[in-house]
Amino acid sequence: MTAVETPPATVRDKRAAVRVPRRRRVSARTETALGFSAWRGPAGMVSRIFVYGLLVFVFAGPLLALLSSSFSHVTDPSKLTLIPTDFTLDNFRRAIDRDVLGYLLNSFIVVGGGLLLQVFVSVSASYALARKKFPFLRLIFLLILSTMMLPEEILAIPLSIVLADVNLIGSLLGMIIPVGAWGFSILVMTEFMKEIPAELEEAARIDGAGDLRIFWSIVLPLCRPALGVIGIFGFTMIWDQYMLPLLVATDSHQFTLPLALRGLRSDEEVGLGVVIAASLLALLPSVLAFLAMQRQFMRGLTSGAVKG
Repeated sequence: MTAVETPPATVRDKRAAVRVPRRRRVSARTETALGFSAWRGPAGMVSRIFVYGLLVFVFAGPLLALLSSSFSHVTDPSKLTLIPTDFTLDNFRRAIDRDVLGYLLNSFIVVGGGLLLQVFVSVSASYALARKKFPFLRLIFLLILSTMMLPEEILAIPLSIVLADVNLIGSLLGMIIPVGAWGFSILVMTEFMKEIPAELEEAARIDGAGDLRIFWSIVLPLCRPALGVIGIFGFTMIWDQYMLPLLVATDSHQFTLPLALRGLRSDEEVGLGVVIAASLLALLPSVLAFLAMQRQFMRGLTSGAVKG
C-alpha cells in the first residue's frame, strides 16, 4: 500500500484551527472620556440623560439666562430666569436708541479688517519659518513667542506712543493694525506647515512651480484646518479687545461694543435690561463664528493626534 500524502496546511486552515476570540468593537460615538460605553441598560440611559442635562445646564445655562432676560423687564440682576416672565422688545429698542448698532458696526469693521490682516501675516510668516532656511531662524521664532508672554498692560504705554507718532489715535485703523500680527496664530500655522510632506513641494518644483505657486496651490489648501483654528481664536481675541479701543478711541462714536458696555453699565439712566440686551449682541457674534467654523476647528485640533 502506498501512503496517502496529506497536503500541507494552508494559512487559512491554521487560522481556522486556532480561533482567537475577537474583541467587541465599541462605537467611537459612545466611547468617551466619561466611560459611557460601559453604561448599559435603563440605569445607564438615566445616568447619561442626567450627565448630559447637567453639562447643558452648566455651560448653556448662563447663555440661556442672558437670552431670556434680554426679552424681559429685569430690575434685579440676581433674579435672572431661563423663561421670560413678560416678553418685551423694549430693551432692544432702548439699546438701539443708545447707538448700540453703531458700536456693533465698529466692532465688525475692526474684527473684519484685523482678522484678514492677521491671517495674511500669519500664513506668510509661518510659510517662511516652516519651509525656509535662513540665519537666526530660531532666534526670530523665539522673539515671536516672547510677544505672547507680555501682558497688555505693559504694552499699553509704548503702543499708545507709537500710534500717536503715526497719527492713528482716533481712528479705527489704529485698532486694526496692532492686532494684525499675533504670536499664537503664527505658532499654530508654523507647526502645522512643518507637518506637510516636503515631497509635495519637491514635486511641484520639478513641474516648474515657484514659491508663490507652491504656497497658494499646495501649502495653503492643506492648511484649512489650521486656518479654522486661528480664525476662531483670532476672531475672539479681536472681538474681546478692551484695552486697545480704550487707548485709540477719542470719541464715543469710535467705541467698539465691548468698550461701550462699560459706558452703558455706568449710566444710571440705562436700565439693567438694556445692558443685558447689549451684552447679548456682544456675545452672539463669537458664538456664530464658532458654529460657522467648528468643523475646521475640530479638524485642526485633531489633525496631529492620529498618525498612520
